[in-house]
Amino acid sequence: MESYQRRSPVSFTSRMAESVRRDGWEVALRYHDEGKGPFLIDLSHRPKWDIQDADLSGIRPMGIPVSEVPGECIFQNGFLLNRMNQTQAALWHLSGESPKMPREFLYTDVTDGYALLSVIGKEMFFIMEKISASDLSSPTKKPPFLIQGPVSQVPCQIVVLGENEGYFGLLIACVRGYAQSMTEAILDSGVEWGLRPAGENIFCNWLEPLSA
Repeated sequence: MESYQRRSPVSFTSRMAESVRRDGWEVALRYHDEGKGPFLIDLSHRPKWDIQDADLSGIRPMGIPVSEVPGECIFQNGFLLNRMNQTQAALWHLSGESPKMPREFLYTDVTDGYALLSVIGKEMFFIMEKISASDLSSPTKKPPFLIQGPVSQVPCQIVVLGENEGYFGLLIACVRGYAQSMTEAILDSGVEWGLRPAGENIFCNWLEPLSA
């Protein structure tokens, strides 16, 4: 039985309709009145690792090869692997049972230090262009892809995941201390489209076809 508690840096005013305890976190699976989107989803509980090494070419985190090109991402077996720069990559576990932490020295667990948010909806790009100058809809980039840039003046990793039945999705990771102000800025930017909090079930159901 879990005897410790981990707290998300994100707090919503909406009431949870269904939740589960997982790895010390209280994970919201569903909120009351989620509607049909767009959605803002807190995924801060999802395992995240920073990977650093002078040569990443021969490294295969969770069996996934690291892309040679910064900004490219690979989504495989529930893991998203983002190439950040010459010596650094990020590994996020987005679906399935929580894995064991890799024990090699080049992995640093940053799960508790970083917030992870997802915006999903038909209006996702319109919402994001109000708070980020990054070109998230570039036709020259194939999802999933990573952009490192500010959202509401906060340095972030932004990953455009793709599209499923007209609903576009992305992930935003930022340092824990900025999480609540970031959340409020995103909600404010999406108020005209009815952006509201949603639980993990919405994200997993949207992501599942992309996993095939």
